[in-house]
Amino acid sequence: VVLISVESFSGDYLKIFGNTENITPYLDSLIPHGLWFNQFYASGTRTVRGLEALSLAIPPTPGQSIVRRPDNDDMVTMGSVLKNKGYDVHYIYGGNSFFDNMGKFFSNSSYRVLDKRDIPDSLVHLTTAWGVDDEAAFNFTLQQCDKSFNTGKPFFNHIMTVSNHRPYTYPEGRIDISPTYQSIQGAVKYTDYAINKFIKDAEKKPWFKNTLFVIVADHCAKSAGKTDLPVNRYHIPCIIYAPQLIAPTIENRLVSQIDLAPTILGLMKINYTSRFMGYDIYNMIPGNERAFISTYQDMGYIRNGEMVILSPRQKIEMVRPNFITGSNTRIKPIDSLVNEAIAWYQGASYLYSSGGYKSTK
Repeated sequence: VVLISVESFSGDYLKIFGNTENITPYLDSLIPHGLWFNQFYASGTRTVRGLEALSLAIPPTPGQSIVRRPDNDDMVTMGSVLKNKGYDVHYIYGGNSFFDNMGKFFSNSSYRVLDKRDIPDSLVHLTTAWGVDDEAAFNFTLQQCDKSFNTGKPFFNHIMTVSNHRPYTYPEGRIDISPTYQSIQGAVKYTDYAINKFIKDAEKKPWFKNTLFVIVADHCAKSAGKTDLPVNRYHIPCIIYAPQLIAPTIENRLVSQIDLAPTILGLMKINYTSRFMGYDIYNMIPGNERAFISTYQDMGYIRNGEMVILSPRQKIEMVRPNFITGSNTRIKPIDSLVNEAIAWYQGASYLYSSGGYKSTK
């Protein structure tokens, strides 16, 4: 498994969601050939929230991501599940993994952390304040895949990209938008180019036909809006590409970022004891679709076209969100849905604070 979490990659960058700038030509072309999630929602507005959801499959807890909290070692993660099954497990970051406590969190929860300090200078084309160019990180990842394959071990490599971030600079000569403009469009198109090159290079490898490639955003680029929780600012792309393993499908159900890890493990037919709060969407009770979105203090719970918003001092609001514009129309709270939202969020907080998400418990 290769999981690519892409920095600040909004759904509205893609042609399928109405973009006309042609800045994601590769991902646009990949959609008919993979398992594409049409209604996939990030759990937060920061990278650490995305990493929390993708690794722990847990709803966002109020305040701060678990990735940055104390006592977050030895957690049940997608990495710990696969490591227990004999996989080589890596978290690969083109920047310094000290940032946002990534290194400590992942290295203490079954991942071997590799960052820009491990990437050879010979692979690097450009360095910014955030780290090395995405091509360098992807080429380094190819080397790790080869090493595992050559020793007869399956692998799980989770890559976190850095190029789609201010100052929006990238190597010259890759795309038709010069990096001198330092535009968001250029950074997005370069990231798309780098992913394309990575997949094309991987296609030449003997392990390609048995590998799931998962491309997903950590969060949207612009998560601020006119309302506290504008749903459209959490809509992100997600695709699982494995042409010899996964039939092309467009999945139209509502899917939360916390559902991705259990869904991947389900597609792999991995048998494990789960503590994940996310669902394997292909093995859940129909009608249980829901999504979680949050700021650092407001927690949203979306189900059946309605959203409960839980805020500090036990403030509760219920709205009918417009999934296109992000506007919210206030409606009368439904007690059963409010209680459901509270249970999910309070349950996640309790599991963390009580140590219930520890793999040794």
